[in-house]
Amino acid sequence: MDADARGHRSQPAPVAQRAGSGIPGGRRKQRVSMADVARAAGVSSQTVSRVSNGHPAVVERTRQQVLEAMRQLGYRPNSAARALRYGQFNTIGVILFNLTSTGNSRTVEAIAAHAATEGYAITLIPLGAPTQDNVLGAFTRMGELAVDGVIVIIEIHLLDTNTVALPPGVHAVVVDSDAGDRHRVVDTDQTDGARQAVRHLLDLGHHTVWHIAGPAESFASERRARAWRGVLDAYGRPVPPVERGDWSAESGYRAGLRLAARRDCTAVFAANDQMALGVLRALHERGRRVPEQISVVGFDDIPETSCYLPPLTTVHQDFAEVGRRCVQALLRQIRDGRTDAGTDLVPTRLVVRASTAPPPA
Repeated sequence: MDADARGHRSQPAPVAQRAGSGIPGGRRKQRVSMADVARAAGVSSQTVSRVSNGHPAVVERTRQQVLEAMRQLGYRPNSAARALRYGQFNTIGVILFNLTSTGNSRTVEAIAAHAATEGYAITLIPLGAPTQDNVLGAFTRMGELAVDGVIVIIEIHLLDTNTVALPPGVHAVVVDSDAGDRHRVVDTDQTDGARQAVRHLLDLGHHTVWHIAGPAESFASERRARAWRGVLDAYGRPVPPVERGDWSAESGYRAGLRLAARRDCTAVFAANDQMALGVLRALHERGRRVPEQISVVGFDDIPETSCYLPPLTTVHQDFAEVGRRCVQALLRQIRDGRTDAGTDLVPTRLVVRASTAPPPA
């Protein structure tokens, strides 16, 4: 009978006397083995394995002895071997096309943080061109890297067309897509956020609202633009021509110069905060005061918006909650052994600051 099963242990060997603990003749130190830990703790290798795998059938005092031996010897469990044995790798793959955008980078950060609280690591694979071959290549690499499931962050219309399809049977969660009939989708409520922004400006008394949209192929951009137009139609207001940007402050600046020249423009809704920053610069250069002459609203609520001049009214997206829900949805699939479909929307909210006011008399 193993000593730990009775709640007792044999006298452990001193740590310095364990096999392979020294570096005789200048040889490289060997990796600490499970047997080394067992000798140091005075238990069997089976007990060390149980502690390493979190098995409940170990007396607490014995568990602490094993953990202390692991700490002293610098033992690192062979997670790859354990994964092969149990068929679980405790790793989540993340595939995305663009890591430079604010939304994507903050979502990945949140996914990594929440995965860590669940005992999972992430493996990140950025893609180049969004093609079917690249997506399938990414899933092939994910299989080689041994992940339990995949979170796909897609900004553009792919999964809702015939351009790209995920391999069948893969545990997957998709961010920022319109494919909820085939995959589990997690996203912020783009439509409601844009509606809040436009209604805020109209309720302040502006006759209409000009819009600087993101790229035409972007799912988020399309949803925000569609909501902007829908609110103007519902209020019976004219719909100005759409200005188009690429999410960058520079593109917002160029659009802002064009809008600054229009004396009938008193309110601007930019599809993200970086473009709104460019608008503020353009208006300042052209002598159009914000918010006295023109009100500006952004989207995202990045940390810097409270330091814009003036501080920016914007729509807050809870990227941390998006990341948490992505991880939880994927882990449910992994633990239940099945995939699911549907859309999970994270609420947005308008944060009113100093960049909006009633229009000039």
